[in-house]
Amino acid sequence: MSKAFASQADLTDKKITFEQLSKHCWAYTTEGDPNSGVIIGDNCILVSDATATPAMAQDLIKKIRTISDKPIKYVLLTHYHAVRVLGASAFVAEGATEIIASQGTLELIRERGAQDMKSEMERFPRLFRNAETVPGLTWPSMVIGGGNPMKGEVPGKLSINLGGVVVQIWSPGPGHTRGDTIAWVEDEKVLYSGDLVEYEAGVYTGDAQLEEWPATLEALRALKAEAIVPGRGEAMKGQTEVNKALDYTKRWVETLYTAGKEAVAQKMDLKAAMAHTRKSMDPVFGKVFIYEHCLPFDVTRAYDEASGIKNPRIWTAERDKEMWAALQG
Repeated sequence: MSKAFASQADLTDKKITFEQLSKHCWAYTTEGDPNSGVIIGDNCILVSDATATPAMAQDLIKKIRTISDKPIKYVLLTHYHAVRVLGASAFVAEGATEIIASQGTLELIRERGAQDMKSEMERFPRLFRNAETVPGLTWPSMVIGGGNPMKGEVPGKLSINLGGVVVQIWSPGPGHTRGDTIAWVEDEKVLYSGDLVEYEAGVYTGDAQLEEWPATLEALRALKAEAIVPGRGEAMKGQTEVNKALDYTKRWVETLYTAGKEAVAQKMDLKAAMAHTRKSMDPVFGKVFIYEHCLPFDVTRAYDEASGIKNPRIWTAERDKEMWAALQG
């Protein structure tokens, strides 16, 4: 029997937790769904990741308004995926004046944002409820340039003083995408990683740079964060727990990519590569949230990268379904 496409059968609401991690930092976590972060200064507020639709962003805005009436001025896009960025217009309506992204994220929005929006809406119907409220693609108004630190280049860095708390924003290196961007509150040791880090949930790698990702995780580890808001999964508190999330993500990425390289070396086709990858992934990760959703996209990307396709191929709604039928049918 074929599995329901992606997350189309996942229609159950998840428990939302809004918790304080430090004096100025909050986590909005959603039981394996995409998380957001909130940093509240004396003068204004920054939100990290904007949710999937303006209608869904309203819940986050309501949570913020239970604790602060400061203006929401900044919205950070940690990467370009629709499920993270299409709710941004709700914050603009609330008064946000700056949508922040890296140069790499801007390039990816230009290159594949429209295809990604259609693709993700069909994969995650529950997350895109009230999709008619999305006015179109989300475009940054403030772009952070700079080089790739994995190549010894200096990354661009933006420091924003919200009043009593400074947020540092930069790209630590490629991983989940080539434009991944973090928010780091150094004085309080709180890291907002976006989907560079996940915990006890599927690690989606369909648009990833798998070879570089582990080194990027080690760059995050060097920050010695005392709390992290991962892209999915609970907020982790204490350096031991932060490292647990980093280790979880690194193990997923390395196990997946090793299997992909083995499949290519043995001249397997993609279907055989999927079966081969399951041997090492299923026993460790098979029970986590959205595992079966992520795995076929992940195997396809690992197979491509191991075959020399460095820039991920663009996912379209049509390509999604063709791949799914071949690997999960």
